[in-house]
Amino acid sequence: MNKVRIQNRYIYRWLCMAALCLIATAMFFFVWYRFVSVHNNTGSLLGIGNLFMATGIYVILYYFIGKNLKAFTIGVDRKANLLASQTMALFSVDFIELFVSCAITGQFRYFPNFLWRYLLLAIVQSLVLCLLTLPLVDLYRKLFKPQQILEIYGENTHEAISFMDGRPDKYHIVKSISIAKGVDNIIPILDDYEAVLLNDIPSELKNDILKECFRIGKRVYLTPKISDIIGKNSENINLFDTPLYLCRNNGLSFHQLFVKRAFDIIFSLLGLIVTSPILLITALAIKLEDGGPVFFRQDRVTVGGKVFSILKFRSMIVDAEKDGRPHPAGEADDRITKVGHIIRPTRIDELPQLINIIKGDMSIVGPRPERVEHVEKYTKDIPEFTFRLKVKGGLTGVAQVFGKYNTSPLSKLKMDIYYITNYSLLLDLQILFETVKILVQKDSTEGFSEERQKEMHE
Repeated sequence: MNKVRIQNRYIYRWLCMAALCLIATAMFFFVWYRFVSVHNNTGSLLGIGNLFMATGIYVILYYFIGKNLKAFTIGVDRKANLLASQTMALFSVDFIELFVSCAITGQFRYFPNFLWRYLLLAIVQSLVLCLLTLPLVDLYRKLFKPQQILEIYGENTHEAISFMDGRPDKYHIVKSISIAKGVDNIIPILDDYEAVLLNDIPSELKNDILKECFRIGKRVYLTPKISDIIGKNSENINLFDTPLYLCRNNGLSFHQLFVKRAFDIIFSLLGLIVTSPILLITALAIKLEDGGPVFFRQDRVTVGGKVFSILKFRSMIVDAEKDGRPHPAGEADDRITKVGHIIRPTRIDELPQLINIIKGDMSIVGPRPERVEHVEKYTKDIPEFTFRLKVKGGLTGVAQVFGKYNTSPLSKLKMDIYYITNYSLLLDLQILFETVKILVQKDSTEGFSEERQKEMHE
């Protein structure tokens, strides 16, 4: 029964994806047909060929770009994420199709004509498909109840850390049990739940439970250890009569560093040009509010432990840390200015760091550079924290996209190691797209609780 429910979820998502593809393509076909009927004669063989060639390319582009941007993950991602992904996918596909259409017809003189048509098409498609996505998500949640999960947590965790509670529509932790109860007492109850969450338990015991779940066909979620993440990117070597994996652990190659630096310079310059009106308005607003300095500088640590001065728009009152000690922002922090309440959630306060990137202190994508004090503290608690210094700190990164402002240092470290061990230019582009999406997530900028603030202050 459990396998049938899982299979039905996949079928539903596939049907939703097919419906979205069909509607988006039909809207494109309508616009393309009207153009071809006037300029390329749909009655001729050439006109019909161009018509179906452009439409076929559109379907392929929309499917692959939409899949990579997670525009079809109905019931998996949050609604806001889906709407952002759908909009980005449609605008990306229509932009590419603009050049494809010109190439197919050989009529680049029609570029201005195509431009306004496809821009209007992308806007209408986004409205229609986003409005359709919302009821599809609601229907999914009615048809498929949250997975009933057994959480098994480690002795060092002290208590269950049910981070899955943030998605009650998808996951429901029915019971949490400590691994201290013993594997022999846990295995008999595995079959009573749809899935199992292995949350920071010792590797040997994790292996025993994982093998049992494999034997009975039970779905497993597990929080990886640092060594798991490093090993996951290993290379399979087929030279012997036994499986062998190689972890190179070399960091980024010279070629990758060259491409990444070129990518940083180009995107930073474009970013400064495109956002220049926002930069000017923000600077003026900060100055007019309290007359204090526009920018805020702070020492941060980047690749190899190098310390540099990071540049941000000031979002707090002057002398917010006049005692010289770090005071992380709380959930309702009265030190945040009126302008700060706008530029912090939207990440506008981070835009001046484009200058840091051009100077070479930072990269567009990479582990977020931490304060000197935090690096010293976290390294004492987690010696592996220095692993993230193998690459330059970034304006955005995996931890910023999938984590929160108040995500624990260990969780951020794991996400940063994942980035370092899986680096590629495509991954950088994916993270940039994901960064745009998180602007619609309120919890991504959620501040530290009072307890967490006190802990960090001490």
